[in-house]
Amino acid sequence: MQTRRALLAAPLIAVPALLLASCASGSAGAPVEDDAFTVVASTSAYASLAEAVAGDAASVEAIIDSGSQDPHEYEATARDQLALDGADLVIMNGGGYDAFMEDLLEASGSDAEVLTVAELSDAYPSDAEDEHDHAEEEHSEDDHDHEHIEGFNEHVWYDPHTIEHVVAELEEHLAADLPEDAEAITANADAVRADLEVLEGRVAKVQAAHAGSTVFFTEPLGGYLAAEAGLEDVTTEGFAEAVEEGQDVAPATLLAALTAIEDGDVDVLVVNAQTGGSETDQLIAAADDAGVPVVEFAETLPEGSTYVEWMTDNVDALDDALAG
Repeated sequence: MQTRRALLAAPLIAVPALLLASCASGSAGAPVEDDAFTVVASTSAYASLAEAVAGDAASVEAIIDSGSQDPHEYEATARDQLALDGADLVIMNGGGYDAFMEDLLEASGSDAEVLTVAELSDAYPSDAEDEHDHAEEEHSEDDHDHEHIEGFNEHVWYDPHTIEHVVAELEEHLAADLPEDAEAITANADAVRADLEVLEGRVAKVQAAHAGSTVFFTEPLGGYLAAEAGLEDVTTEGFAEAVEEGQDVAPATLLAALTAIEDGDVDVLVVNAQTGGSETDQLIAAADDAGVPVVEFAETLPEGSTYVEWMTDNVDALDDALAG
């Protein structure tokens, strides 16, 4: 049985607001001012981008800002609810990834603007909202399962093009809501765009050097980045989906995956640094035996890193692994 090594937050419970207010903090740990324009993001990746664009004009906090927390499995707390209740702008991934945010928004009745990043992706299905509405109708009120969109990789923060759209949306929303800071916000957004351009230049160099190299993902994490770098995804069908959903990998699927690595069909193995299980461990062992490099990607930012720094490190890790 697959297991997730994430430390899950406690279920949503009733806690006195006064107590929660005394410990509410931004992603950097500084107290949130009551009168500050507040941005609440589901994960540290989006909080980092919001901080970069907003600068000093807004207070930004992330619901998930630790590498020990897995957004797929996260259960919201009363403190999270309080944070969302006070938000002016909410950023969530969507696509079934951070479903806890939908629950928080529904419970709060918040009238905050909501930026759903998945919907900015060029890969987002045009009929996805209809599918989501249909799935919601089939669930009872007590059923909090949120379906992933079939055929859509919701890990869109690994796609530099989607992030360019995020920066543009943040600039638009923040400049409109904070007109006195609009000039600084635009300058900040331009700076982030310049950094993203450098990042895409790094990806282009990987493509020039390693296009056509093969990559196997134990989970569908980093697929957009690898595709941008011209790498071929040779993940055995059904393997990554089973691991991501915490299910057993079918024996035939596991055998095919191990055979692909042992036969030299895989140039680099990409694993999720925050989750895993016995089947993933078997692939890592097989890769080590076969001399196949293993690269770790994660769901959230390393402590002290910005989004662009983090993605640059990921690109460099791929480059180094393929260069041998």
